[in-house]
Amino acid sequence: MDKIAVISDIHGNLPALEAVLEDIEARGIGTVHCLGDLIGKGPSSDKVIDLVRRRCSSVVRGNWEDYFARTADHDAASDALRWQLSVIGGERMAWIGALPFAIEFVLSGRLVRLFHASPRSVHERIQPWDGEERLRSLFESSPECASPAAADIAGYGDIHHAYVRHIEGRALFNTGSVGHPLDHLPAASYAMLEGELGSESAAPWSIQVVRVPYDIDRAVREAREAGLPKLAEYERELRSARLIY
Repeated sequence: MDKIAVISDIHGNLPALEAVLEDIEARGIGTVHCLGDLIGKGPSSDKVIDLVRRRCSSVVRGNWEDYFARTADHDAASDALRWQLSVIGGERMAWIGALPFAIEFVLSGRLVRLFHASPRSVHERIQPWDGEERLRSLFESSPECASPAAADIAGYGDIHHAYVRHIEGRALFNTGSVGHPLDHLPAASYAMLEGELGSESAAPWSIQVVRVPYDIDRAVREAREAGLPKLAEYERELRSARLIY
């Protein structure tokens, strides 16, 4: 069977990304899709972008990419945002601004649709504890998607909370976050799909959430050495896997 890794929400945390990519390589996974939010929070948005561009088959935009692209030239940009923009640089910002919205493919006879937050918007936040109607809407299509058909398997990032759920014969999963988990488990997270890639015929398939420990001390040290704004809050978030700011 083919193996596909789905990563998301790296947020400038290079040690976490490197640990995840090492685990992906060790498992013999050849295809890696990234669901956005490469940037912000951590100190290494530039290095994360460069590594993702080298290693990922497809990348979609997240809400942080959208926000940075819209706010980059505004006088109201905060000091923290200006710091991040100076790290990213103009060429990477142009690449971010051209990222597509969704990834679609067929796996074992099932339509898979991957996006950052919802099939309608990078800013629509849907949690696993939301109502059934909200969760079912994640299978729907929209003008942002290539296919008008409802997805059989829908995967997203954004909420930094990994889970897999089956709803009325369809499968829904969240990758969790590579670089900034917020589900009280301070380990990087990604999803792995297995099945027959491109096959229209029914065949076995699976979804698995993978947690990867990484060197948090190194991540904090690199943030300190880079002069990251709000360092104390960032460190608390990495060590606790809870939202502080």
